[in-house]
Amino acid sequence: MDLLSLTLDEVGSALEALGEPRYRARQLCSWVYARRAVDFEAMLNLPAALRSKLAQEFSLRPLEKVTVTGSKDTTRKFLFQLEDGQRIETVLIPASMGLDGERSKRRTLCVSSQVGCAYGCRFCASGLDGWKRNLSAGEIVAQLLAVEELTGEKIQNIVFMGMGEPFANYENLLRALAILNAPWGIGLGARHMTVSTSGLVPRIRDFADQPLQVRLAISLHGASDEVRDQIMPVNRRYPLEELLDACLHYSTKKKQYLTFEYILIRDVNDSEEQARALASHAQRLQAKVNLIPYNTVTGLDWERPTEAVQKRFLRIMQDRNIPTTLRREKGHDIAAACGQLRLAQAANSDGMASS
Repeated sequence: MDLLSLTLDEVGSALEALGEPRYRARQLCSWVYARRAVDFEAMLNLPAALRSKLAQEFSLRPLEKVTVTGSKDTTRKFLFQLEDGQRIETVLIPASMGLDGERSKRRTLCVSSQVGCAYGCRFCASGLDGWKRNLSAGEIVAQLLAVEELTGEKIQNIVFMGMGEPFANYENLLRALAILNAPWGIGLGARHMTVSTSGLVPRIRDFADQPLQVRLAISLHGASDEVRDQIMPVNRRYPLEELLDACLHYSTKKKQYLTFEYILIRDVNDSEEQARALASHAQRLQAKVNLIPYNTVTGLDWERPTEAVQKRFLRIMQDRNIPTTLRREKGHDIAAACGQLRLAQAANSDGMASS
């Protein structure tokens, strides 16, 4: 049983099923999350017989490191292997340089929610090898634990912008968010977590009704149906106006600012017309905009726009008073776009197997 997928109440019930008192649940969770124990034998205030039972019944670390790219002062990408042999990626993103010239210690972790992806965004590497399965809540939570253990660094923010569509794994997403937020769990504030969706309209409305004040980002990447249809198949099921209506419902219900994630792709969505349309949508929803120059993916023909085009697009947004950031280079040299490292490792393995 994956211990990291269980709530405190469920841990108590599992212990009762083993003939143990329910109060041991808080002790166990304290060892797992507060003290970051990696095996049950380290849990010295639990009876030896219980530690033996736990080792037989539960797993504590459902993933292991395969490789890490990047360096301590830059974006780092981790490739993890799950217990069934599938692989996922997690990216650790350092904050930008502060005004005083010192690099901030704030760290953001970009986590995966699925192995592969079924939504087939044309510019993304995540779905090139197809969708394999959903991650469990524990496999999501374990990404944070593993990265903190490997780096010795504290994660302040989590974004669900890695491999997969989080809202296509909705129940496990909500469970992971609850464990990450719980005082007996990771204890990360809800406003320090952001879920990104490509546009699953019904789930956006559902998400507005869940109690946690988790932030929402929309992977928009096109400001018209014509452009989104070209690069995001999900738009044919949930066209732009339906998506924007659902976003309005969310922002009204939650009283929170949305973020539009917008990957700039040369000669696809980087025109002045698209910039003006995006600004209009952002004004309607009082949304922030995060512009992301495209990370080149081997096997795909898309390219990032020139710096001049990026700055022109940004200027159009700023002239309309839209809170907008143009992301600096983070991870372009380490294949940080979703799914790239996993595909590269798979290709290398295939090459070695055939040589």
